[in-house]
Amino acid sequence: MPKEKPELSDAMRAKMTRKTPMKNPINGTKFTIAISSAKGGVGKSTFATNLALALKQIGCKVGLLDADIYGPSIPKMFNINEKPKSDGQKLEPIVKYDIQCMSIGFLTDQQTPMIWRGPMVTSAIKTFTQKVNWKDLDFIIVDMPPGTGDTQLTFSQEIKMDGAIIVSTPQEVALLDVKRGIKMFDKLGVKILGLIDNMSYFTGDDGKKYKIFGEGGVKKTADEFKKEFLGEIPINPEIGKTGDDGKPIVESKPNHEISKIYLEFANKIKSTYL
Repeated sequence: MPKEKPELSDAMRAKMTRKTPMKNPINGTKFTIAISSAKGGVGKSTFATNLALALKQIGCKVGLLDADIYGPSIPKMFNINEKPKSDGQKLEPIVKYDIQCMSIGFLTDQQTPMIWRGPMVTSAIKTFTQKVNWKDLDFIIVDMPPGTGDTQLTFSQEIKMDGAIIVSTPQEVALLDVKRGIKMFDKLGVKILGLIDNMSYFTGDDGKKYKIFGEGGVKKTADEFKKEFLGEIPINPEIGKTGDDGKPIVESKPNHEISKIYLEFANKIKSTYL
C-alpha cells in the first residue's frame, strides 16, 4: 500500500503562504487603474483627474486616489478644502463632481511638507486603500507619484492593480525615466495598458503644429517595449487654467477638443473592463 502523505505543519503552511502573498483588492471597487510616470512634471495628475471625470461622464462610478504623499495635487485641481469625516474606523471619501476622492492633502495644510520616511508613506497608502469607505466603484483611478519607490512597490506587491497607464512627454530626459517605469511594472507583473504622449504639440495661430518637446519619442518607446501607444494630448492653455481653477477641462468644458480626447480614452478603458 502507498504511504500516506504527511500532513503539512502549521509552520510549513505559513512558509508557503509567505512565498505567494495574496494581493488585497481595494474594498468597494471593481478595477484599480494606476496613472504613472517615473518622471515628474509630465502632466500625470492632470491626466488622472480628467480621465476620472471622463469615465464619470460615460456612466461609470469613479474614485480618485491621490497616492502622491509628498506632492498631492488633487486638493488644488478639484478645489477641495475640507477634511474627510471618520467614524474612528474608516475615512469617508470626499465627493466632488460625483467623484469619490482621497488625498493626504485633505488631512494637512496644502503648504505643509510631508517630511516622512518610507515606512510612513507605505502606512498612509495602506490606510487610503484599506481604511477608506469607497462605495460601489467601477474604477478607482490612482494618481501615482513620480519615481519607482515605496508607493509603487506597495501598490504592485500588496494591492491588486488591474492596469497602469504611463504618461510622458516626448522629451528624451522624460523617456529615460519612463523606460525605468515600464521595466518596474513588467518585473512586478502589473499590466501596462499603454503609453500617453502628453504635451505632444501646440497649434499656433497659423494652424501649424509645433512639437517643442520633440516628436515620436513616446510611440517609439511603446514600440520598443511592445506596449500599446494610446495617443497624443496637445498643449492647450485651457488645460492648465481649468486645473488651477479647480474644475478640470473635462468637467468645465465637456465639448472642448481636449475633453473629447479624454472621452475616447475613457470609452476604451470602459470597453476593456466592463
